[in-house]
Amino acid sequence: MRSAVRMHFGLLSRSRFGEPVHRLHEAVVAQARQPAFYRAHGVPDTLDGRFEMVVLHALLVMRRLRRIGATGERVSQLLFDLMFADFDRALRELGVGDLGVGRRIRHMGRAFYGRAAALDRALDGGAPLAPFVRRNVYGTVAAEDGCIEALGAYIARQEAHLAGLADAPLLAGAVAFLAVPAVPAPRARGGAA
Repeated sequence: MRSAVRMHFGLLSRSRFGEPVHRLHEAVVAQARQPAFYRAHGVPDTLDGRFEMVVLHALLVMRRLRRIGATGERVSQLLFDLMFADFDRALRELGVGDLGVGRRIRHMGRAFYGRAAALDRALDGGAPLAPFVRRNVYGTVAAEDGCIEALGAYIARQEAHLAGLADAPLLAGAVAFLAVPAVPAPRARGGAA
């Protein structure tokens, strides 16, 4: 038990990744946990749904960091490493064994890179975000009317907002996300609006 605790401390050590990277990661996770995603936008409140929200916000921050140049790319890589060390820790806390953790982390890594490529194509090519949102965020559930479009609009606004942030504070770990907007409540089926 003691060696496992030491291993987890080493995986997530603030000295290993640096305070700015930990602040970025904490901001990403805090935004991903906003209740409005799960209540108003109908994102599945499951491990998969929460994974999707963490990955989405991390990808948006990483895209912005890479625009800074070599220093931003280094910080982006550290953020990726810390995020996956945290995924590893969370799986172990859920009781997944060593072999299972490795297999799941590899699957999560493939999912991350697939989402990164799809998001880059959509945002860089000016493509609609609805297919990305439908496939990745709502891939396992049917989304309520308007949720896919609202979340796509949120992603586009968040991308523009992050683009306007100054480089130095971002590299120092200061990132503020826009608020998650409420979406209109879905109309009752078969009844009056």
